[in-house]
Amino acid sequence: MPISSAITALVPDVRAWRRELHQNPEINYDVEETARFVAERLRAFGCDEVKTAIGRTGVVGVIRGAKGPSSRTIGLRADMDALPIEEETNLPYRSRTPGKMHACGHDGHTAMLLGAARRLAESRDFAGDAIVIFQPAEEGGAGAMAMIDDGLLDQFRIDQVYGMHNWPGSPIGQFSIRKGPLMAAADEVTIAIEGKGGHGAMPHQCIDPVMVGAQIVTALQTITSRNVDPLDSSVISITQFKAGSASNIIPQTAWLNGTVRTLKPATRDRVEKRIREIAAGLAEASGASAEVTYRRGYPPTINHGNETDFAASVARKVAGESKVDANTSPTMGSEDFSFMLEARPGAFIFIGNGDSATLHHPSYDFNDEVLPYGMSYWVELVETALAP
Repeated sequence: MPISSAITALVPDVRAWRRELHQNPEINYDVEETARFVAERLRAFGCDEVKTAIGRTGVVGVIRGAKGPSSRTIGLRADMDALPIEEETNLPYRSRTPGKMHACGHDGHTAMLLGAARRLAESRDFAGDAIVIFQPAEEGGAGAMAMIDDGLLDQFRIDQVYGMHNWPGSPIGQFSIRKGPLMAAADEVTIAIEGKGGHGAMPHQCIDPVMVGAQIVTALQTITSRNVDPLDSSVISITQFKAGSASNIIPQTAWLNGTVRTLKPATRDRVEKRIREIAAGLAEASGASAEVTYRRGYPPTINHGNETDFAASVARKVAGESKVDANTSPTMGSEDFSFMLEARPGAFIFIGNGDSATLHHPSYDFNDEVLPYGMSYWVELVETALAP
């Protein structure tokens, strides 16, 4: 259906907010000015409640519908933090802060949810509570978990929760979603190898940790090809290999570090187990030892079935049947909205950002043409879910 005139009228203001946020990026939990920007506008819109400092610097607004009493409550989440990247655009609203930029579109996410909050506060054409959630520290800081730990879901009686992320390469007005795993778990593995150092000309007197490390790197790739169901997915990328100090010295130790991505909890468990077994076994076979440190990060982002169907139906109302892919392929990127989906039913959806630079690239910019589609999705989702 066409974008409503009420949403279209909001676009100039929302675009201005987005660009102001882009000029003033903040990272991790240090988003005090962004949080203040958000809270001031939520109060100006007439939100029934505005709470700050949830999850350290998160902001929550409550908008109560005017279509009769209801105990139903729906949560809408946007992330606020930027990245430690030097911007390489020549945009008039480029980052003013050296070494920081909105390279993932969280400025757009925040602006779209603010625009939706303004419209919902004006119309209140629903029965129940719409909870708008502005989260810090998505980029590695687990801000979603911090907000949950601060009582977000229980304090505001959130029954369902929904999230959205822009997607470069997908056309403007296109939505993509799927039931089940949509994004991967993101874990980190470190393997410390202890050998026996010595002269490079006398390897028989040594236990070479570089050779052991090389065997481990190669063998770890067999986990995906031989231990994971071919219809499932996993990625093991060893991205750092450190050892040695001179060309004629076999070092005493070597150190490997990398990332592990999986889509299913059971696969995550199996991959971790096999990494430990392979590292220990290959080291022992060479007379060395290997200590594996496996750090679990964000879990997989797993959409709930009924809520995914509902989110897709809302997207079709906004964009049309042909512009919604309800069985999109999973991505091995990660997202801490996964913590919210572990705690409440809900769904995460991608919205096309057009032909832009990829996420986390210094030339990336959120496409302002996305704004009316994102706002419309949020408003339609609330008014449909909380219809009297």
